[in-house]
Amino acid sequence: MKELPQLTFPPIELSIRRRSDGYPVIPDKIRGGYLVLTPEEWVRRHLIGYLVSHCGAELRSILTEYPIELNGTAQRADVVVLDNAGNAVLLAECKAADVKIDKEVLSQAVRYNSVLKARYIVLTNGRKHYCYEQTESGPVPLKEFPRL
Repeated sequence: MKELPQLTFPPIELSIRRRSDGYPVIPDKIRGGYLVLTPEEWVRRHLIGYLVSHCGAELRSILTEYPIELNGTAQRADVVVLDNAGNAVLLAECKAADVKIDKEVLSQAVRYNSVLKARYIVLTNGRKHYCYEQTESGPVPLKEFPRL
């Protein structure tokens, strides 16, 4: 893996190890075990750290790779934050730092949210972040991350 890119999130502490095949792995406090530290996972870990440290999310309310069935096809939302009743309050789609956040990424998140019905949608590549509040007429841009 190349050097990890600088992101616009605050720095986080990650205990990075190398597997016997050389791939970097990190402990996953959400699902347990270890995950390969891909460029997308690097962004996801930073987003999770930010949601906990700056937005009021509790780590126990955050799920990753959340399964969604969409038109009979299994999909996975990158990050979902649940409220105390177990309902999705935030859906986030994470991309690697070199992937542009465009209308296709927003469309993907909106399709996932048609199932989840989260109040907030976040799109990030770790360098650019877009936050929306889902309304009856569609997603409305927010100027900052929501407080959860």
